[in-house]
Amino acid sequence: MPSEREKMIAGEPYRASDPELMEARLRAQEVLARYNATAPREAGTRDAILRGLFGAVGDSPTVMPRFACDYGFNIRAGSNLFVNYDCVFLDCAQIDVGDDVQIGPGVQLYTATHPLDAALRRSGIEGARPIRIGDNVWIGGGAVVLPGVTIGDDAVIGAGSVVTRDVAHGAIVVGNPARPR
Repeated sequence: MPSEREKMIAGEPYRASDPELMEARLRAQEVLARYNATAPREAGTRDAILRGLFGAVGDSPTVMPRFACDYGFNIRAGSNLFVNYDCVFLDCAQIDVGDDVQIGPGVQLYTATHPLDAALRRSGIEGARPIRIGDNVWIGGGAVVLPGVTIGDDAVIGAGSVVTRDVAHGAIVVGNPARPR
């Protein structure tokens, strides 16, 4: 029988109240508290903390405080990542970020989903779908990327956009819901 963590990672319905998942979230919160409290001049320490939190990260990452995520281990980022202030990555499923990605302040990446049926929602069942962000993507401040979205290489997401569907390679999308410009 798969664990709730295994079900979550596989994209199957799972219970976030599972003790193993609750412990993993607490661990991430402890790591994030250290990370967000570390002075910018302590770049080596910040880098080491980030590498201990994320599943994988390439060279030269910059993630400004206050950064928040659920688990951290489901985040994989390439080289030259820049994440501006006050971003939230709900990483119940994999969040894959390519190389040379710039993410503006207040951006939110949501992999978590909840059942539309109220009774099922009350039962504590949740779901998650991965987010994939290609190379050389710029996501403007305050944008929200919803579960299951893939953003192609060289794309631009306008500030404040809500991305509900995949974004093509090189596309510029804006608005709520985000549409090609």
